[in-house]
Amino acid sequence: MNKTGWFESDELLNADDEAFIEVLRANATNWPVTPQDTCLIPPEAGEPLIAILDVTPPRKNLLLFTVGVHVKDGRLRADRLLNQEYCLPEPPTSFAMSVSGTPSGLANQAAHWFLSAMNRPVVRHEWTRWGAVYAYRYLFPDTGEGLFQSYRSLLAPRGQKDRLIAAGHVRGGGWIQVEGIGEPDRIVKILGHF
Repeated sequence: MNKTGWFESDELLNADDEAFIEVLRANATNWPVTPQDTCLIPPEAGEPLIAILDVTPPRKNLLLFTVGVHVKDGRLRADRLLNQEYCLPEPPTSFAMSVSGTPSGLANQAAHWFLSAMNRPVVRHEWTRWGAVYAYRYLFPDTGEGLFQSYRSLLAPRGQKDRLIAAGHVRGGGWIQVEGIGEPDRIVKILGHF
């Protein structure tokens, strides 16, 4: 049983999965996150072993994104995980990695990949009016890939919501897409090395 807290699981793993996770756990002790940010889903009926990391900014109770690795039969596939079933997205995102190797070799590659994900720059674009933030968007500045956003129409400039809708900056259920607003008033560094 795992006594470190990293990638905890009470279930027995096969020899290859155990070798992989032990090397990954040893690497994780040097990461700038806590063991509570990690999770392990043991394989079931031909499914892969899944190691998961929730990436959060320091001193904030905010989940920015979730990444994970799927390991099966000497192959590792890694990417952002976009749902609560921890499936790999199709098509792959800018985080994607696919490698083959020994359990310990895969674990070392996974550890390096997880560390690079934790250090990936994230910024928050903010749009303000009367000193208050009425819209924000968290994103990766290197790719422009958005993570999540918010728009408060009651604080927004009069008529802006209607202009955004007319321009097609709205998704199902009427969710305003803030990228249509224009240049942000402020860009705040949230995570990573710039």
